[in-house]
Amino acid sequence: MSTVFLQIAKYTASMDTGYVFTPPARVSAAVRHSDDRFPVRRIFCVGRNYADHVREMGGDPRSEPPIFFTKPADALVPGGSNVPYPPGTRNLHHEVELVVALHRGGTRISATSALAHVYGYAVGNDLTRRDLQSQARSRGQPWDMSKGFDASAQISQITPVERFGHPSSNAIWLKVNGEQRQHSTLDQMIWSVPEIISGLSALVELQPGDLIYTGTPDGVGQLVPGDVVTAGIDGLDELEFRIVAGPA
Repeated sequence: MSTVFLQIAKYTASMDTGYVFTPPARVSAAVRHSDDRFPVRRIFCVGRNYADHVREMGGDPRSEPPIFFTKPADALVPGGSNVPYPPGTRNLHHEVELVVALHRGGTRISATSALAHVYGYAVGNDLTRRDLQSQARSRGQPWDMSKGFDASAQISQITPVERFGHPSSNAIWLKVNGEQRQHSTLDQMIWSVPEIISGLSALVELQPGDLIYTGTPDGVGQLVPGDVVTAGIDGLDELEFRIVAGPA
């Protein structure tokens, strides 16, 4: 544990006063074939990690290092949920992704040892307010409100490595109302899972409970209220959710 986290832990342990309001419940994700839950600390995401998607968005897949961004932990939504259409957008997009769940942390993790930090894998979806993202990009502004809004990160049950192993060339796909929208294989990722963990740990100290959404293949598209989204990665629990009308 780093000096900073030791200082925080010591300060927290020394406090004997109450909170000014009741703190929210700890965010967690379901674990496949288990009653235990995975406590979620942070959500990291990788942008533009499939060559076809980079081209789809008008970029050159060989010209950029990994793009990392975050979502708040409480943006997480389990499969089977109704997801309200978010305010402030007229162009909400789906993005199916492999999610990596970490049970070990660290800094400057080598790619050769990175997989030892992985607890398991899940199917995720990164909802994106594409119009807000395009506006922010054109103005050189942050992406936060296009990516990190309420209920913007769907996740299936996490399948532990001991049951699934580490995926390599598994098919990844997404359908809307039964119609295929996205389909690729995990070996089409520009940056592999070990490279992602290594690169991210060079920028922040990773911790147990961190989730990493590893990027989406091409075929991203618009969602409207009433749409039913199903998504999968061969061998993992399937993800399904419905877009419903948001607050008036």
